[in-house]
Amino acid sequence: MGPEITKIVSTEFSYPLQDVGTDEHGFNLVYEPGSTTERKLFAIEVQTDTGISGEYIGGNSPGAAQYNTVADYLVGKNPLEREKHWSEVKRALRKYDRMGIGPIDIALWDFAGKYYDAPIHELLGTYRDRIPAYASTYHGDENGGLDSPEAFADFAEECRDRGFPGYKIHGWGGGDTSRDLDREIAAVHAVGERVGDEMDLMHDPACELETFGDAVKLGRALDEEGFFWYEDPFRDGGISQHAHRKLRQTLDTPILQTEHVRGLEIATDFVANEATDFVRADPEYDGGITGAMKRARMAEGFGLDTEFHAPGPAQRHCIAATRNANYYEMALVHPECQNTQPPVYLGDYSDMIEVVDDDGTVPVPDGPGLGVEYDWEYVESNATGSVHVYE
Repeated sequence: MGPEITKIVSTEFSYPLQDVGTDEHGFNLVYEPGSTTERKLFAIEVQTDTGISGEYIGGNSPGAAQYNTVADYLVGKNPLEREKHWSEVKRALRKYDRMGIGPIDIALWDFAGKYYDAPIHELLGTYRDRIPAYASTYHGDENGGLDSPEAFADFAEECRDRGFPGYKIHGWGGGDTSRDLDREIAAVHAVGERVGDEMDLMHDPACELETFGDAVKLGRALDEEGFFWYEDPFRDGGISQHAHRKLRQTLDTPILQTEHVRGLEIATDFVANEATDFVRADPEYDGGITGAMKRARMAEGFGLDTEFHAPGPAQRHCIAATRNANYYEMALVHPECQNTQPPVYLGDYSDMIEVVDDDGTVPVPDGPGLGVEYDWEYVESNATGSVHVYE
């Protein structure tokens, strides 16, 4: 018979980010002293008849809306049959982006680890227990933070001195394209000249550049400074196989794509059609730990590396079980404001900049399941009133 899912509860809650605002279009988070931005996340709990619950906090509103389609299917099912559920839920959400799979699948892995009294990375097959991290910055601002090429270079030196072996620039978005492109290029050279001999450098315009031509211009600056990768440069949204294959043919800097490509099959086509050099994976975006590890194994078969997007305990477990991965993304970091981590962890788990040791690594949680303890009292006291119960 095995264990059985008895109830699934999804709770939306909010938390404040101090000295954080948005850029002129309202999309990118930037340093803004004196401002407070409220961020919303979802806490999901998969309860079972064993008394053990699978838990995860993260996700987004479009993904949580998809729980309405699939949660009732899961109630009454064996939570250990993750591969079966992944296949069924993937089909059920075929008309959508399928981001609702991720948080539920992670919670099912958390249950499995607790059920077997083992960390998730051990269930997957442990390859390492510490992971090199790179510092992934907030977007450039106009407010006295990362507001100039020199400021990005100064912060790169600070991150180097903290032990980080890698540094990724998220530049300026919106506004005067020609001015911003000049600034982007200047920041590339400023950072490259300061720390290029000591750190792996990455650049992620987050699809801000308006034309393929601008992507080439910035990419040639990356070539000059020997950047490690170039990620999501322009307004195709990160999904054009043809455009990124042409970009690869034009530049020397390796391309990292597929963060915005939903689905294992499409990501595989991206690789097979030589449209990327590194493969992006994210357990929230790509169908949970089950889906993200499928991407990692697919990339391994092509002889490529998988770089996991964003920080979090699920990402740490995935990277711990993936040989062909280079870095953990410590995001978002800034010289004047905090990471975007929600204050929901009890114990010593952290994605704040201080957690990186002198060797530039972060630990992998070693407790059962995700290996973190959530502060459910904080979640409940900061709930928005959007609570969904499936039973």
